[in-house]
Amino acid sequence: MEIGFIGLGRMGGNMAARLHDHGHTVFGSDPSPVVREHSQGEGIDATDTVVRLAEKFTQSPRVFWAMVPAGKITESVLSEIASLASPGDIIIDGGNSNYKDSRRRGAGMAGRGLHFLDCGTSGGVWGLKNGYCLMLGGPKAAFATVEPLLRDLAPPDGYLHVGPSGAGHFAKMVHNGIEYGMLQAYAEGFELLNAASEFDFDLGALSHLWNQGSVVRSWLLELAERAFAESDDLESIKGWIDDSGEGRWTVQESVERAIPLPVITLSLQMRFRSRQDDSFGAKTIAALRNQFGGHAITAKEKEADPNTGPQPSGGARDL
Repeated sequence: MEIGFIGLGRMGGNMAARLHDHGHTVFGSDPSPVVREHSQGEGIDATDTVVRLAEKFTQSPRVFWAMVPAGKITESVLSEIASLASPGDIIIDGGNSNYKDSRRRGAGMAGRGLHFLDCGTSGGVWGLKNGYCLMLGGPKAAFATVEPLLRDLAPPDGYLHVGPSGAGHFAKMVHNGIEYGMLQAYAEGFELLNAASEFDFDLGALSHLWNQGSVVRSWLLELAERAFAESDDLESIKGWIDDSGEGRWTVQESVERAIPLPVITLSLQMRFRSRQDDSFGAKTIAALRNQFGGHAITAKEKEADPNTGPQPSGGARDL
């Protein structure tokens, strides 16, 4: 089949390369000349604009697949694709868009005779080799049309039509919320193991062991083993954790639907905590514990004034 990928970064570029390797004709567009050059080396017919990409197709319906960051960029790219598409063409959003936006886009494109599929995509940088897990929402007829592409992108049983417009991105949103909880559980367990210095645990060896029939075995543990093999104490990594939006949306949905998600919610909050070098909230708790119970306070070390240098012990400073 012919397919055009808009966005040839880490995800889009690898997906395009995988489809090319399976015999599909793949066009691509990306504003970066470096990215385009790399994709051309992978067999992708890459250009710099969506307009030029749209002109490359020789078959109908045309299939456009957007792999760009969620938000304003996705809105802009999908609007541009829709302006160039003809009735019957299929537009797929494979990024992490909010499912409410996908429902709106699906309805809007249907009114113009276009078919829109929202595709939750999981697999990360390993997808090129192992395949991608794909969750698709939208018209079943459009899903059937692109199924040969999905079959080659995914591992066996790795793709599914999960419902109408928005369902694919809703499923991916919850998927990522679950991921937050799993990551937090592993993080807490390994932190406790690391703190038990009297046992001098080999965290990489334990990760490997737990993947041999244990009830907590997973691909994440395989990745933990790799990470600890590179650095057992993770000394070079700052404990600052970003969030790309899906965890927040999952928690917001839990509030709107009154569905309790305590583990996922606290996992999201811990990501926020990771970004605070010196939490004012933690300082407040320490101060209150000192006030009501006389508990010791750990004093914060003062930084030397670069203009005056260190002060002599017990010395006075002019005011």
